[in-house]
Amino acid sequence: MIKYIGSKRALLDPITAAVRGVLPDGGQVCDLFSGSARVGHALKGAGFQVWSNDHNAYAHALATAYVAADRDRWLAESEKVLADLAAVAPSPGWFTKAFCEDARYFTPENGARIEAMRNRIEAMGLEPELKAVALVALMEAADRVDSTAGLQMAYMKSWAPRALKPLELRMPVLQPAVASGPCRATQADALETAAAFDGDLVYLDPPYNQHSYLGNYHVWESLTLWDRPETYGVANKRIDVKTRKSAFNSRPGIGPALQAVIEAIRAPNLIVSFNDEGYLSRDQLVEMLSARGHVQVVEIPRPRYVGARIGIHNRKGEKVGAVGRLRNVEYLFVVTERPVALAA
Repeated sequence: MIKYIGSKRALLDPITAAVRGVLPDGGQVCDLFSGSARVGHALKGAGFQVWSNDHNAYAHALATAYVAADRDRWLAESEKVLADLAAVAPSPGWFTKAFCEDARYFTPENGARIEAMRNRIEAMGLEPELKAVALVALMEAADRVDSTAGLQMAYMKSWAPRALKPLELRMPVLQPAVASGPCRATQADALETAAAFDGDLVYLDPPYNQHSYLGNYHVWESLTLWDRPETYGVANKRIDVKTRKSAFNSRPGIGPALQAVIEAIRAPNLIVSFNDEGYLSRDQLVEMLSARGHVQVVEIPRPRYVGARIGIHNRKGEKVGAVGRLRNVEYLFVVTERPVALAA
């Protein structure tokens, strides 16, 4: 899957174990801030009926492919579509100029291939789940040849070695259908989805500090929407990065925003994933969540994201300042009516 700050790739086992601890016989789980869709993908693979939600278009595409699309239904058709895309001749245009010439996220050669494939996807008139699989395959192929430190806030002064490799499509790893019923993916406000979901457990992994996911992954948003937006700055961000703000990225805003979502949740069980670099402390979260039931906290020490380990660079590619701490702590807050047995 794509490189993603805050990704729970390394935490899938403890998250899945916590969900199993709460729902040992399976059930319906909603992921309100699905992001890279890793958690929903893992839970679907574990047999849970999953509803993934996110307000960004690229995240909705990821969840549609990795959660809503069933392998047995879409694999054969997806293979045909990817073969069709692989045969398309390169065709530079808006995307190539914006992200390969004016900015340097991809080489112009790979940019022209990305652009041609994306145009072809739009012209094929695919069903939503099949289109999402094609978009995700293209997004992941582009991610494997990008020239960044993992965020689209900036790009390398010189081409990263992987950027010089040719773009290659691969089939996303789709999960088989779940016996208890279809999984789904929505692109909606978290409050709206929280109020609509009446299943067994809600998993919350909200933004927790000033870093905007739209700002960090604006190239994927433009690739998914294919709307050729006005851009600004050295990073050529979408102009709506300036206006599509989230209260979760604000120190004074995150508390009330999270409280509102928690109060809107109808499901009896809740698991919240948070980080010790977030605007809310462990004690604040325990106090907030205690109104809903018994709170158990799992602590998981982790290395910080790659950008933090590389350090801060200026526009000339020169390192400035010092690297801060290299590890942080991920928390899982498990909220249930009564204590449950959780794996160590």
